[in-house]
Amino acid sequence: MKTLITPLQVLRLAFGEGEYLPPESVTEADIAAAERRYLVPVIGLTLYEKLLGGACADFRTGYLEAPAALFTRAVLQPRLDVRTGQCGTTVPKSAYAQPAGDTARRHLRRALLAQARTLLRRAAEHLRAHRDEFPEYDPENDIFNRCTTDGGFVQIR
Repeated sequence: MKTLITPLQVLRLAFGEGEYLPPESVTEADIAAAERRYLVPVIGLTLYEKLLGGACADFRTGYLEAPAALFTRAVLQPRLDVRTGQCGTTVPKSAYAQPAGDTARRHLRRALLAQARTLLRRAAEHLRAHRDEFPEYDPENDIFNRCTTDGGFVQIR
């Protein structure tokens, strides 16, 4: 499965210094799902496939790696908050830490999505400003040009 970023890049870009996770915590399927759900509606399938092929490495690195990593974490985070084993679904708990409550998890998810969307808007602005470099990009199909949610308001253009 091809993705724009690797699981190690997700761990490096979307998790802080003290947030250690084993590399196998992030799968290529997690990344592919996040890219397909969040990036493709903005950049378009044609440009996405071209980027998967290795084209436009500077754009991919400078504009898409960070939002892809943050969106992947947002998709992955609920699975990290619970464990499934012989006893069913459980919440991790140790002598040193307590599980985060629902409010804290919601705030984290909202913050991750807001930061990722902001960075993705930056990428979309770059695509619009450099249309001659990205002929595969079609601003008519960019979801940011049709609908956005800012400050809790849905804006349809």
